[in-house]
Amino acid sequence: MKLNILINIILVFIFLAPAEGQNLGSITGDESDLYAQTKQVNQFFRRFNNEEDRKGNRYYPGDSLYRDNAFRKVYLKMLFDKESSFIQNSQKEEFIADVSNTDNPVFLDFHGNDWFAELATTFKYYRKKENLILFLQLEQERLGYKWVITNVYFDQFLKNFNKGDKDEINKKFLHPMSHELDFMNIHKVFDNPRYAEYYASKTYNPDYRTLLFYEVKMGNMTFEDIGPLKFHFFQVDGWYFEVNYINRPGGNSGWLITKLYKISDKEKEALIKFYLPE
Repeated sequence: MKLNILINIILVFIFLAPAEGQNLGSITGDESDLYAQTKQVNQFFRRFNNEEDRKGNRYYPGDSLYRDNAFRKVYLKMLFDKESSFIQNSQKEEFIADVSNTDNPVFLDFHGNDWFAELATTFKYYRKKENLILFLQLEQERLGYKWVITNVYFDQFLKNFNKGDKDEINKKFLHPMSHELDFMNIHKVFDNPRYAEYYASKTYNPDYRTLLFYEVKMGNMTFEDIGPLKFHFFQVDGWYFEVNYINRPGGNSGWLITKLYKISDKEKEALIKFYLPE
């Protein structure tokens, strides 16, 4: 899957939970009460799981409506960006049916794996303003959790580490008998810095986080500002969805699911490796 597809997957959503004492029939009859903006990402999780009502009051295990599937089927429809051109109606219905399956319902886990934040940032790099994308994930730390940077996307880093020249790959190697010459030919690795990584093992992958931290430590790169934030979710088997904050008049705004794709296990593994490289 191409890199631009990997980066462009966006998840945003809005959800409304029922008020206490409300029945399902009254909700389906008056959807206006459901169009309350989901202002926090934590709310997205709770409302996706039907763990709070439309007024923001929490449901807890043991409450009659806690994670109630009948209510979820109604509310999940409200979590999608209705103006998104990336979500087909049939896909949305199939997704809702999967996560609200009575025999095996799927709930999002805030402290679980397989969801990532994507934060747009700007840095000064050698006095020139540049755009970088930081990918982050929650990581357990003792009794709590913290956000950590898992990967960095920056054009300048990618250009410097690109094994794209197949002809050069075949030319750039150290002869298997180099050890008999005390590796006197090791200079080949450094004669042309552009191709230095071609002499690394097949499993070599540059760590762009290390490059970022190094450039910052050396004073070549300084943080400027942050830009849009989005989230990528892989917690529902067979699906990938993206959440963005939609700021517009009306109820269908806030954190909404803006993109939805069916993916195979192999595609899921490849995508997660992009956000969380080994």
